[in-house]
Amino acid sequence: MRPSPAFSRPRVAVLGGGVIGVSTAAQLARRGADVVLVTEGELADGASGRSLSWLNSFGGKRSEAYHRLRLLGMDRYRTFATRVPSSDYLKFDGGLTWAAPGAAESHRAAFAHMRHNGYDAEWLTRDEVARWTPGVDPDAIPDKGAIFNPGEGWVDLVPLVRQLADDLTAAGGRILTGAGPASVVIEGDRAAAVRTGAGERIDVDTVVLATGADVPGTVRQYGVEIPDATSKALLVRTKPLGTALRATLNTPRVALRPTPDGALVMDSDATAREVVAHADGSYEVKDATVEKLLREASAVLAGHPPLELDSFGVGRKPIPGDGEPVLGELDEVAGLFVAFTHSGATLALIAGELLAEEITTGERSPLLAAFRPGRFR
Repeated sequence: MRPSPAFSRPRVAVLGGGVIGVSTAAQLARRGADVVLVTEGELADGASGRSLSWLNSFGGKRSEAYHRLRLLGMDRYRTFATRVPSSDYLKFDGGLTWAAPGAAESHRAAFAHMRHNGYDAEWLTRDEVARWTPGVDPDAIPDKGAIFNPGEGWVDLVPLVRQLADDLTAAGGRILTGAGPASVVIEGDRAAAVRTGAGERIDVDTVVLATGADVPGTVRQYGVEIPDATSKALLVRTKPLGTALRATLNTPRVALRPTPDGALVMDSDATAREVVAHADGSYEVKDATVEKLLREASAVLAGHPPLELDSFGVGRKPIPGDGEPVLGELDEVAGLFVAFTHSGATLALIAGELLAEEITTGERSPLLAAFRPGRFR
């Protein structure tokens, strides 16, 4: 996409109030675009509000391009922390991971791959864990040990989204919350406007579709197929307990991290599969599912503290079919960009930056070459 000579200040509508959408909108406003962020409900009321938000490029199954993009994403958070007072909701205290029974060999292979690529990783014995990352019960560690990644971190996305929204408005952008389900108006072969749920038309030159799990269904009406592996997500939050844990833990039965107020948030693929999705779009979460997750979390913490439920969030977790991000302009509809990815927290700042740069300059970034929606054609 190249900016039209008919305007010197591109008009852009970003649909979606999650961290990817708000990050992109803030970067666009910073570059001088006339930006409006349109969200169906409130900011961060979707997947961004129920994300564990582990900042990482752990493992070795993703492509080299994706690994590089995730590293850049982590780098941008470190830059962000020098500019914004974010020390309470953004931490780089490492990540600790261990294998399920019978999976030690693949865990060792992942460790070797990370070391080969220069990704900071340490193999810890059970006795070494307490020195590297307090708050973990050493007896929970397998005999063969665990991987600690000192450079990993976590972010609480709700305060991050608030900060990015402040950045957006300070740079002259607008935010339209509670707009209902917005749609893209196509005229000829390009995006010309968005229409809010109330029927208001907003004329623009470019639209960024950052509506999470809704993206594949929306672009299907334009003849674009994006393979979709979106799953259910359940994030449980405890009441504050003053845990000594600082790192993110990814264990066979539960993943968890601390929060700015001394509580914990946690999830697992197994408990998410127990969530019942109803035809009307609602979800049913059984008490036994939440209680099991709390027990599993307590079992890996030093002293096995009792964990009390504060709240939980449930919904869809956006995941592209091939596991890699989908970022960039549709070949079929000029001026319509999409942002659909599983790793929304890790990629939020770098994805917003790269998309905004493409939209305002018309120059395609080589860093996004592997992730364009046209790869599925």
